[in-house]
Amino acid sequence: MNENVRILKPLFRGLPIIILAMLILILAAKKYLNYVTPMYESTAKLKLADVQEGVPSANLFKDFDVFASANKIATEIEVLKSNLLIGKAIDELPFNKEIYRKGNVRSVELFRNSPIVIDGTFNSEKALDKRYGLDIISNKEFVFYYPDSENGIPGYFGKSLSINGGILLIHLNDPFIKSKKDLKIIDSYEFEFLSKQKLMDKINKNLDIVAVDKDVPVIRINLKSNVPEKAALFVNKLAEVYVKDYIESKFRAADTTVDFLKKEINTSNKNLSASENNIQNFRDKEHIINIPQETETDLRKIAQLKIEKVNLKMNLDAIKDLNKYIANAKGNYLDLAPNFEAFTDLLSTEMIKNMKSLQAEKKDLLLTYTPENEKVKVIDAKLKDLTDYQIESIKNTENNLQTKYSELTNEINESEKVFIGLPEKEKKLTILNRDFNLYEKNYNFLNEKRIDAEIAKSAKIAFHKVISPAEISTTPVSPIRSIIIIVAAIMGMFGSIVLIYIVHFAKAKVNDVYTIEKNSSIPVAIATPYIKVNAQIEDHFLKEALQIELKGLVQEKGIITISSYDNTRAHLFHSKNLIKAFCSQGRKVLVVDTTGEFLNQIDHNSYINFSDSKYLSAIQSVFKNEIEQKMASHELCIIHNQAINKGRLALLFMSIASQNFVVLDSRKTAEKTILAIELLQEEYHLPNMWFILNKSGYNPSIFSCVKKGYRKYLNK
Repeated sequence: MNENVRILKPLFRGLPIIILAMLILILAAKKYLNYVTPMYESTAKLKLADVQEGVPSANLFKDFDVFASANKIATEIEVLKSNLLIGKAIDELPFNKEIYRKGNVRSVELFRNSPIVIDGTFNSEKALDKRYGLDIISNKEFVFYYPDSENGIPGYFGKSLSINGGILLIHLNDPFIKSKKDLKIIDSYEFEFLSKQKLMDKINKNLDIVAVDKDVPVIRINLKSNVPEKAALFVNKLAEVYVKDYIESKFRAADTTVDFLKKEINTSNKNLSASENNIQNFRDKEHIINIPQETETDLRKIAQLKIEKVNLKMNLDAIKDLNKYIANAKGNYLDLAPNFEAFTDLLSTEMIKNMKSLQAEKKDLLLTYTPENEKVKVIDAKLKDLTDYQIESIKNTENNLQTKYSELTNEINESEKVFIGLPEKEKKLTILNRDFNLYEKNYNFLNEKRIDAEIAKSAKIAFHKVISPAEISTTPVSPIRSIIIIVAAIMGMFGSIVLIYIVHFAKAKVNDVYTIEKNSSIPVAIATPYIKVNAQIEDHFLKEALQIELKGLVQEKGIITISSYDNTRAHLFHSKNLIKAFCSQGRKVLVVDTTGEFLNQIDHNSYINFSDSKYLSAIQSVFKNEIEQKMASHELCIIHNQAINKGRLALLFMSIASQNFVVLDSRKTAEKTILAIELLQEEYHLPNMWFILNKSGYNPSIFSCVKKGYRKYLNK
């Protein structure tokens, strides 16, 4: 048999149990759903300001708009979950008291649809977080009950009622009562005034705030409540409080910033003025107008003076050489040919020309006159005057150039003194200018930010916005009827399947040929199916008798023992019908009855009864001799044996048989019996043992078993 089919056989058999269990659990789930308090969920979506887009990214709100800061989404979620914001939202909602209409199984909360209105003032927190009872007797009277108290306190609508820790005022909700024509007022109620902490814990338990996506600045606010209107009111109020809180935070931040900036601007202005005065004082003290320009002018002046000094030096050196040359001539001035490159004024040039002219004239006169002549002497006198004048002029020119050179050198030295201490002045002026620039930049920056902060302070707007406000839910999110019913059906199915297999494996019956072959080396001779029609019994056993013969199990003068383990009735059916089948084949069959169940059913010539108690003390040879005597006139001997587990002679008769058939009932015989029989065979060396499986493939339904059991009960 296919292994999968074998595994599924208990499942097929227990199918009615599975269906019944599923139906029971489905009905139980529906009953549960009728009494469980449904939970409703409302969701609001809040978009956070994006610093990369829109107005918040402008410079106007860059530093002072609270919404423009690059907050992480996770941080904003934690802010929304904070007790501060939740507490603010609760303070603005009428959630601090709950009124219930009391039922036999569950109580239903009445929110804005209660026929009574309860107000209370409390001087002790002990009166809070307690479920009080209230029975309305009439339109005027009621009875108040403390928690877990059976004694009530009478009261009247509209009159205050003193309780432990406070005072209650209960009156009818007339507008609501008038709007509901068939409203039932006289009933049992419960109410509770919640402390803020308990209310926050209750909300936190069912509040869920998550991001739509880690990269999308949108937050989803969810709240579950048994009252759908409460859930919608709270999530909308929380989103509103969140936006308001941030607007207030922005205003406070901007206001604080403006005050701070004004103080800093005043301080910066003083520092800036002081810095300006320091620069002015330093410039006045050091006589500084513009250091770069002054320095450049002085440098140009010194360079020009140095150029003049070089030129003057060259002229001075030339005139010194000329003067030295003339001095070395020792009065022979007119015989010299000096280089007058350094002495080139017009007067000197003209004098040299006159001197040359006079010298030429003298030469002409000497041709006519003697050197003692007055004309020659006059010319000599003129030449001497010019020569002396020229030599004196050269000396004076040298002195003059020397004086100019010395003055020019002194002037250059004086000019260079201007640069003494200049780096230090520049350093100090640079420091003063740097301080001035710093104070000026700080002053300008603070003024710009003050303007931005004042604009931000005036702009009471937020860039967060509610993009999807919560709506009152009409469909509960829990319990989900379809899922609970399906889960109940699945649990019933799996639970019953597990139970079926637990029972199946706990019973551990033989079930089929595979089980026998798996647990024993003893072969199966025949497998008899469950025969429902009696008319088919004879034909079937004739077929089985033929199968046994073809397998070589029926031998001439052979002895066949038919046994079972616990009860002789388990193999009586096979003993009876195999005997009939062999007889129908024309065989002379000797029936050995060890139980007395065939008494008066078989011809006494072919019948031996060993059921009498006198045989209990007989030995093997006694039974063997008697059977051999009878076998002289018979072809085959069939022994209807006692139960192996209970019969005292069962093993003895099996030992004298040539073939041993042990009948196993697939529905009644335990699986462990197979191993027990095999152990007996090995222990007592029982010959040629075979199994016969009765009711092979029989897998009755539970209904059949119940019906059969019921019939047995009626028969009893």
